[in-house]
Amino acid sequence: MEYVQFEVPGQSRRFGFVEGNSVYDVTACRPDLAYLYDAFQAAFLAEIPLPDFVRSLVPSDSTPALSRRELFEAMPDGTRPFVVPPLDHADPHRVLVSGTGLTHTGSMESRDQMHADQKHDGPASQTPPTDSARMFAAGVKGGKPLPGCRGTAPEWFYKGDGGIVCGHRESLDIPPFALDGGEEPEIVGCYIIDPAGQPRRLGFALGNEWSDHATEAISYLHLAPSKLRTCAMGPTLLSDGDFQDIELHCEVKRQERTIYDSGRLQSGEKWMCHSLRNLEDHHFKYAQHRRPGDIHLHFIGTSQLSYKTRDWRFQAGDEIRIESSSFSGALVNFVAGGPRADERPVAVISA
Repeated sequence: MEYVQFEVPGQSRRFGFVEGNSVYDVTACRPDLAYLYDAFQAAFLAEIPLPDFVRSLVPSDSTPALSRRELFEAMPDGTRPFVVPPLDHADPHRVLVSGTGLTHTGSMESRDQMHADQKHDGPASQTPPTDSARMFAAGVKGGKPLPGCRGTAPEWFYKGDGGIVCGHRESLDIPPFALDGGEEPEIVGCYIIDPAGQPRRLGFALGNEWSDHATEAISYLHLAPSKLRTCAMGPTLLSDGDFQDIELHCEVKRQERTIYDSGRLQSGEKWMCHSLRNLEDHHFKYAQHRRPGDIHLHFIGTSQLSYKTRDWRFQAGDEIRIESSSFSGALVNFVAGGPRADERPVAVISA
């Protein structure tokens, strides 16, 4: 099942699911369930799997349906119903957005090149491996442990709370202090912590983790602040997807002209040095990540970035499109803002 959340301008938030060319409005049948989060809580109390619970709410012959194409093409804040992120919370502080890097072979090659010591003057055979290379090697050795065993810890980073998450056709910003923007086409693991403190995986969504690779390239120690940017996910959340082998594609257009085409991008466990189970274990092993009622959106890594292959930087108005045949719709976002030389420092004053 593919869940979708949307807004009807002048009315309310809604959630539903995609079936073929139609989007079925579950909230029209159960007005108390305006968020997918609400449906999860109700399904938990009823002790029914979420997909079965959602389908049971929808009479097959009378449920209001929208056109999937029209819904996915609508711009936010317009006059037509439009898509919002497929999983969120009325209180954005209850959403933790995080990610894992160096999970795919391609990502290791890009990151290793980015962080290589350009000042090393000795023979190539004596060049010390970067932290990225060592981290990836550890994942290859121990990132797919046997059931019941804990494997090697992956890289982990924090992005923000739910306030940074953009939906389909929303804008990803380049803050005035940033050096660049950077697309990261990924799969997002979508989780809710149930009332008993057990992490529950709802499924997966397309994601654009959106980072600042020019800042990160300064040194590995700049990775953490380079991740404190907006990100995007959607337009749907797939509940029953196979995470073994997922093909992605990313395209960037500027004034209708394609300036970057990723070609085929491979994701899923087949192309990773960590198993999904290991990534989830190392994220949820922390007690503060198992607080009942919280939502976790975890970016699982990408196999390729444009940063090291391009001679241009992102500009306001650029369009980024990420798609996969595993999902019924592409994730499209636009770039907003850009570096401004006149930005002033933030002043802190006494309370």
